[in-house]
Amino acid sequence: MKRQSTSALARRYSSADIEQLRQMTRAARLHLIQGARQTEIAEKMGISQAGVSRLLRMAEEQGIIRSIVVPPEGLYPDLEEGLVEAYGLDAAYVVDIDPTEDGIAQILGAAAARCLSGAFEGGPVLGFTSWSTTLREMARHIEPGARSAIRSVVETLGDLGSPMLQHEADVATLQMARAFRAEAVFLRAPGVMRSAALREGTLADAHVQKALNLLNDVDIVFVGIGPADFHGPLEESDNFFTAEQLADVRQAGAVGQIHQRFIDRHGKPVLTPLDELVIGISLDQLRGAGLRIAVAGGKAKHEALAAALAGEWIDVLVTDAESANMLLSGQAAAEQVRG
Repeated sequence: MKRQSTSALARRYSSADIEQLRQMTRAARLHLIQGARQTEIAEKMGISQAGVSRLLRMAEEQGIIRSIVVPPEGLYPDLEEGLVEAYGLDAAYVVDIDPTEDGIAQILGAAAARCLSGAFEGGPVLGFTSWSTTLREMARHIEPGARSAIRSVVETLGDLGSPMLQHEADVATLQMARAFRAEAVFLRAPGVMRSAALREGTLADAHVQKALNLLNDVDIVFVGIGPADFHGPLEESDNFFTAEQLADVRQAGAVGQIHQRFIDRHGKPVLTPLDELVIGISLDQLRGAGLRIAVAGGKAKHEALAAALAGEWIDVLVTDAESANMLLSGQAAAEQVRG
């Protein structure tokens, strides 16, 4: 049986209702707190002015608009707006997850499929991180986007993990491509090679070249974030780094990785010979992407997520409330130090 979140919001409302409540709350805050006109709200939210009027009317009916804006239990507009302001994001979505629950990745992934439904209009090439548990769950829940401009869904990193995990990654890439009636472009090569010479030989494969060339022009990309260590189901024998290599890169100052490219706590690249072992999107390619989306949360990713935000590697963030609070408290502490 599919596991469900036990949050108060999830118990009271369906997934579609939760997203509608989020939209109502956002429109109400823009109108009453920020003083935005309906035309301005329509532009920011990507909907018609008539749609804004309808959301404001429904917000009044739901009791969200009173003498003050009252967000429904389980929504976090203050945290979302705080993240946008603190880190210069285009958008942030904070999901109601009990921090004691297991399966944060699955809950975040399902929520991301709802929250990001309007984020896929930036261009024809979407970079997808198929080995991420969270994003594989998102792919299962994504609604078909008939009017999307996406024409290619390309994997951003070669194979990681066991053969079963690699199979699940293939399925997720296909699910994303089919949702947008797009071509699935697989990166069928080990994500981390044993030597630079082996990597060079693999790059000669025409299918590998096609995927890597598409990453030069990626319009929307899902950013894979993790610690500078073993994480998730990955082990030393799974097309991955050795324990010694990871210890060395941490000694060099790495606190996290983005698609197996290491960064320090300020989000700056930590350049090591390990970069020559990775088959996947480079940090330069990621920096040039049109829209960079991260769906990440949980304590294991806190340090890496904070570093990725500090380095401005993320434009849109979907995370949990505990992680959002950590990120905002960390930002406040950093500003006090700078002051």
